[in-house]
Amino acid sequence: MGKYRMSARRRISIASYKPPHEGVIHAAMTLDCSRVVAYLDSVRETSGKKVTITAFMGAIVGRALRAEPTLNGRIHLGRYIPYDSVNVAFLVQVNEGENLAQVLLKDIDTMSPLDVYDGLHAKASNVRTGGDKNFEKSIKLTGKLPTPILRRVLSLGGFMTTGAGKSFAGQPAFPFGSAVITSVGMLGVDEAFVPPTPFLRVPLYVTIGKIKDMVFAEEGQPVVRPGMTITATLDHRFVDGFQAATLAAEVRKYFANPELFEVQGT
Repeated sequence: MGKYRMSARRRISIASYKPPHEGVIHAAMTLDCSRVVAYLDSVRETSGKKVTITAFMGAIVGRALRAEPTLNGRIHLGRYIPYDSVNVAFLVQVNEGENLAQVLLKDIDTMSPLDVYDGLHAKASNVRTGGDKNFEKSIKLTGKLPTPILRRVLSLGGFMTTGAGKSFAGQPAFPFGSAVITSVGMLGVDEAFVPPTPFLRVPLYVTIGKIKDMVFAEEGQPVVRPGMTITATLDHRFVDGFQAATLAAEVRKYFANPELFEVQGT
């Protein structure tokens, strides 16, 4: 067998994780997507752009974080510090899935799904074409360091960027915001839970599953409609069940009435 070359993504994973022992909350919601599919079709027809379910969920998560400010912040030196704005990171594939990069959208709680799509599309294209110098610098650094040293560098990086709010090793301050969103539906996966990455210091991870035909109950009768499962991994230090229910309520509200995005101030 030839020599195996580990990707930066794999090296970071090995350097980041230890056997799980911290408190996390896992939650899942399966929702009727009929209204969402119709809404996105309308936005695509009007804008001429392929606005995705990922962009739609990004707009929802932004508003959910605004509604539940106990999640929109960071824990540093044992103290909760709220953020001044709602910023959310999306994971995008680079080099045909060999690596993952984050794309951060700021003030996402004020964006429509079309706004999120525009921002995400522009920044993801920039990363994939090598235009994001911070990402390129980080990838080169992870490829040079032995795993034990990389583990310490990643930990220090999380402390500096998210904890202290300073730039470090090619990463700006607060590079992941207060949530990370990723889609497994585009990979054909119905649902999955994202493990929390310690050095990101993010309290919320949201995973978007595949939209497919599902059976729902309507007036006591089974009906087949497009549906999707959304999963979340939450840091128990930030939330309990009550706060998680606030997030769920926001998600349900916009799935039931996606036209609310067109109403200014919602």
